[in-house]
Amino acid sequence: MIHCLTGKILKKTLDGVVVSCGGVGYYAQCPASVAGALPGVGAEATLYTVMSVTENDVSLYGFATEQQQACFEMLTGVSGVGPKAGLAILSVMEPDRVALAISAGDHKAFKAATGVGPKLAQRIVLELKDKVAKGFEGIRLEDLSGGAPGAAPSQGGAQAIAALVSLGYSQSEAALAVSKIDPALPVEEIIKLALRSMAAGRR
Repeated sequence: MIHCLTGKILKKTLDGVVVSCGGVGYYAQCPASVAGALPGVGAEATLYTVMSVTENDVSLYGFATEQQQACFEMLTGVSGVGPKAGLAILSVMEPDRVALAISAGDHKAFKAATGVGPKLAQRIVLELKDKVAKGFEGIRLEDLSGGAPGAAPSQGGAQAIAALVSLGYSQSEAALAVSKIDPALPVEEIIKLALRSMAAGRR
């Protein structure tokens, strides 16, 4: 398996990158977010890769970080989630958002990805909930929640999340916003700060 490629970027599009290594140009299909994260054509960069070998095809998929690489491998391990769907999900969600959506049971977040319907979105959450609770390479839920892997929000945090969801925010949006706030604060203050944070993020 080719874990990563380091070389000069020869070509870059919204869904692919060509990296020159040792005189060979390697083409890797990428999520839409990767092209913007890499330097321009002619610059040197490291692309983390996953190789897919089937009876009729050998494809390389590239990512800007090891977290994206690990998340792609986890997603494509779900029955029905092929490389195309995995790339589509990572085009609209960063790995930390994927982990939060799964841990919060927010299957609707995955429907934003092209080609991911309600049934597949529910399957992703169902099959990966335990794996995400234990943490996968590069994405630890304790980093997102401020506690142990898979830790539930504090009582105040849980109340704040419920209040934000009732206001129309998704479970994962609310959980992400609340995870960045001191859980010792009063519930009203947590809600106020979370709302301010999400409003600023949507500008």
